[in-house]
This record gives sequence, structure tokens and C-alpha cells, in this order.
Amino acid sequence: MKLKILSTFVIASSCGFTNFASALEVKFSDPAWNGETIPVGQQCQKFGGENPASPALTLSEIPLGSDLIVLEYSDRDSKKMDNGGHGIMSYAIDNAMTNIDIPSVTGHSFDIPQGFTMIEKHRGAGWDIEGAYMPPCSGANNHAYYVTVKSMKGTTVTAEKVLEMGKY
Repeated sequence: MKLKILSTFVIASSCGFTNFASALEVKFSDPAWNGETIPVGQQCQKFGGENPASPALTLSEIPLGSDLIVLEYSDRDSKKMDNGGHGIMSYAIDNAMTNIDIPSVTGHSFDIPQGFTMIEKHRGAGWDIEGAYMPPCSGANNHAYYVTVKSMKGTTVTAEKVLEMGKY
């Protein structure tokens, strides 16, 4: 069995994915985000959200050499809004960092904090106010929202983690 694991590592290593051995950890910075239910007021403005924003995150065990964190916000129950449909952005980090706090991004706005770059605006144009990030916006139809967090070194993914945001 050990030989098989070693063999897998050697194959991954030869493809340039050696950093996947790191176990990227991602947690919510605010306890109101519990991964089960979207906090009150954090839904889109169309359904009564008040100053909604993406959840602030705490990352640890970032693989050394990573210089960017990519955040893909999604609605698992909507084909259009899944796989980054609620916005994709990156956050620049120092390649020596292994722990970082990533601030929230205001929903329905293209005015994003320093360090962030919008990769793709949310795909809900015409549904609610446009912007880099669209907060959960299913109208309380129990959709499951999540964020995929990827650490990157240039264009190579060094680690990836999916964090369930909750249902709305």
C-alpha cells in the first residue's frame, strides 16, 4: 500500500502538482457564517439584503510559493450561477505567506478592496444589481451556496478547498 501512495506522489510530482500535499484550510472569520444558513441580511438586495458582502475568510496552510488566492462564488442549484456564477475574483498575497485573513467584498458593486482583482463579474445581470459579487439570491428557495478557494502560483493551482456558505 505504501508503494502505491509513493507511486501516486511521484506521478503528481512529475506533473508539477507537488504542493497539493498541503491541506489548505479555509474558515469563516465571522461566526454568523456557519455553513448551514446564509446569515440574515446577507442575501441580495432584491430579496431584502442589507449591505450584503462576501464572507471574510481565514486561510491557513497555504502552500509556500503561492502568490494568489482565487475565490469562485457559486449556487449549486442554478446551472447558470454554479461554477463561479456569483463572481470570481483573486486576492494577491506574498509568496511567503502560509496564513492570511481575506476581507469581505461588498455585494452589487465593482468597487472592490485593494488587493482584489475581478476575474469575472457575477452572471446575474438583469436579475439584481450588477457587480463583482452577487450575494445569495434565490428568494429563499433553499439553494446551496459555496465558495471554491484556490491558492495559485502563477497559473498553477497549488491547493483547492470548497467551503459551504449555507442555504438560502
